Amino acid sequence: MKLVFCGTPRFAVPTLQALLAAGHAIPLVVTQPDRPVGRKQIIEPTPVKQIALAAGLPVTQPEKIRNNAEFRAQLEAIAPDAIVVVAYGRIVPPWMLALPRLGCINLHGSLLPKYRGAAPIQWAVAMGETVTGNTTMLLEEGLDTGPVLLQQEVEIGAEQTAVDLFEVLAKRGAPLVVETLEGLGDGSLQPSPQDHTKASLAPILTRDDGRMDFAVHTATELKNRWRGFQPWPGAFAVLDGKKLIVPRMEVAELAGLDGNVAAEPGRLFVDQNRILICCARASWLDLLELQLEGKKRMTAPEFLRGTHLVSGIRLG
Repeated sequence: MKLVFCGTPRFAVPTLQALLAAGHAIPLVVTQPDRPVGRKQIIEPTPVKQIALAAGLPVTQPEKIRNNAEFRAQLEAIAPDAIVVVAYGRIVPPWMLALPRLGCINLHGSLLPKYRGAAPIQWAVAMGETVTGNTTMLLEEGLDTGPVLLQQEVEIGAEQTAVDLFEVLAKRGAPLVVETLEGLGDGSLQPSPQDHTKASLAPILTRDDGRMDFAVHTATELKNRWRGFQPWPGAFAVLDGKKLIVPRMEVAELAGLDGNVAAEPGRLFVDQNRILICCARASWLDLLELQLEGKKRMTAPEFLRGTHLVSGIRLG
């Protein structure tokens, strides 16, 4: 087929590579403009652009696409059989949805209609799901509301983070897109409407999603949120007015601890070299590593040696 590929981050790279390996013609790759990356804010090409250029594919990086006459003319001149969209980062306008004969095919990292939105992988992990997956769908104007083409289930390991799961879903999703195009091309695959009554949302993450609310969430829930919100916004609380990042944590086993420990959410308990904190429903987290605002990351024993921390202190 003749395809236009739209994608930006690393998640989209395996699909682009799989489409090329399958022999599809890709006369144009569309990706986001190059932006500053990292602490030094060095401008770098997107991961998709890097792969496309290495493969000798033409690349365009429009700032806007909805009312971009030049970009529209470019796509109309190509007249693609399908437009494949994988984590592009732009809302596809109606004129673009209507352009290819087979439609705009999207790879979405959840089992739709669950976790519609910008962060489906992060929220699936954060909500403690044990199974998620990929969905290929036909894009329409609604937010991830289009008809489903194919789906595949993927297990979420108990210790997997969103970063781990991104890699798995990206690799597993690539052949699913190739299979989807084959089915659409020979007519063996028919779209199925989603059950909108079962939809859930996975909105874009904000900094505040990483704030640990010990009165609301149990230790297991906070650990799941930490796994889901990697690498950002992570998990943090407030100690004496300063931000306290928790890079590593574990649900605590309290066997052998002082029986008089007050199970009040937000209260710390120092047990030799361990820093424990009470969470909702009398559950406990073991804070394995901590990083106080302006300081380096430390293990719990290192933190205790350098910080005056006593049982009964409350984290906000």
